[in-house]
Amino acid sequence: MAVDNILLKISSVRKNFNEVIALDNVSFDIKSGEVVGLVGSNGAGKTTLLRLMSGVYRPSSGSVTLGDDTPVHLMRDHLGVVPESTGLYSRLTAWENIRYHSRLYGIDDSVSWKRTLKFAQSLDMEENLSRYTKGFSRGMRQKTALLRALAHGPKVLLLDEPTAGLDITSARTVRSLVEQIKLEGGTVVYSTHQLFEAQQVCDRIIIIHNGNVMADGSPEQLINDNGCETLEEAYVMLTQAKARVRFEDSISDKGLTKIWNKLFRPKTPNLQLNQDVMEDE
Repeated sequence: MAVDNILLKISSVRKNFNEVIALDNVSFDIKSGEVVGLVGSNGAGKTTLLRLMSGVYRPSSGSVTLGDDTPVHLMRDHLGVVPESTGLYSRLTAWENIRYHSRLYGIDDSVSWKRTLKFAQSLDMEENLSRYTKGFSRGMRQKTALLRALAHGPKVLLLDEPTAGLDITSARTVRSLVEQIKLEGGTVVYSTHQLFEAQQVCDRIIIIHNGNVMADGSPEQLINDNGCETLEEAYVMLTQAKARVRFEDSISDKGLTKIWNKLFRPKTPNLQLNQDVMEDE
């Protein structure tokens, strides 16, 4: 694939939290049309890396750039992000949550509605778009967050443990949506600690352990390069060092919510969220 197909570039990234080195000299590229899995145990650094890739965090050193070497925090409209916590407004309907997010990016309601309806059909969410999210199951909240992330037409979709806590059917539906995006030429970064899931949906897998990239390649490459018979064997061989404690858990949800709101929910004029929720509903 040509160099000009690189959408996201992580170059010699280091991230410190006081004395803790969360990521150390991490480098790789994400190319257009790829589904790339970030695989590692809790505490490996996956969530920190995704927050850097989405512009929520800034690297202590190194760079994370999108497009023509522009820092990623200046081009957030090119990203669709589904964090571990969906952050939905419970007093709004699913569609109102999606519409509000799209308006922040300057997307016309008719455009975001068309995209929402397309992916809602894939997620079996059409009949739930006019329902308030307060009573949603975890699976329905996750699907709404996915629709919200896709409605403005991002170039790169960043997913942090998108099937964690979901029932089998919902998890399978989410994986099928990723496959659909892949077939349509979309680019996805898929963070998970489930090897079987990564092998199912990803063209390429980056194994992260204790803040370092241990391997980067297709599932077949990782198996063959390490002289193993399965991806699980290759993973165990590459991550023999004891996994550290998940340091992200020491950062309060309240603090992260403030950061998220500051970066992804800028002050906007009153958007009249509860009025005229599309005639189709």
